[in-house]
Amino acid sequence: MAEIQDTGGKNGNSKQKKMTVRVDFTPMVDMNMLLITFFMLCTSLSKPQTMEISMPSNDKNITEDQQNKVKASQAITLLLAGDDKIYYYEGEPNYEDYTSLKESDYTANGIEKVLLAKNATAVKEVAELKVKKENLEINEEEYKKQVAEVKGAKDTPTVIIKATDDATYKNLIDALDEMQICSIGKYVIVDITEGDQFLIDNYLSKGELSSQAAQFES
Repeated sequence: MAEIQDTGGKNGNSKQKKMTVRVDFTPMVDMNMLLITFFMLCTSLSKPQTMEISMPSNDKNITEDQQNKVKASQAITLLLAGDDKIYYYEGEPNYEDYTSLKESDYTANGIEKVLLAKNATAVKEVAELKVKKENLEINEEEYKKQVAEVKGAKDTPTVIIKATDDATYKNLIDALDEMQICSIGKYVIVDITEGDQFLIDNYLSKGELSSQAAQFES
């Protein structure tokens, strides 16, 4: 609120009058505090951009010694390498034959196509459950329960993910995304073994030699 004071001369006999203006900012401070409080109560805080990762429990983790116990027809191992490359083999590894290793990528026609084909039954059943939930035939809780049962069935594949030192966090996130897209319920992340690294190194070296030989012959 503004206040004007009228002051005269020393003895009050001066004909010239001076006007002193004083502005009171107290109401404005009160208003600002009320506005800040209003926005604090009415504005939702921004949530961090995170991705929910479904990981198997510790008691179901597959260690290196247990890998050979998994049925060959149900196991598939993904090897994440540098330069956004991904390799895989099915069943038990054959460290004496580098050609048992297959190269793929993170596209829809790459490792995703392989996993969808290997887990076709579960993918179909999950899609059917999703339709039932959308049609309100089952609620959210029942949907999650039945999906978990489908993904954890005995005939579903087990995926073992291993990353080399040259792989990036993005490669690991992309691989985990494929687990969700392909309805893979049994997967685990373990350290890469020397045998797996040996397969990758030989695959790359033999591939380069074959390419050089083809160029030489042509």
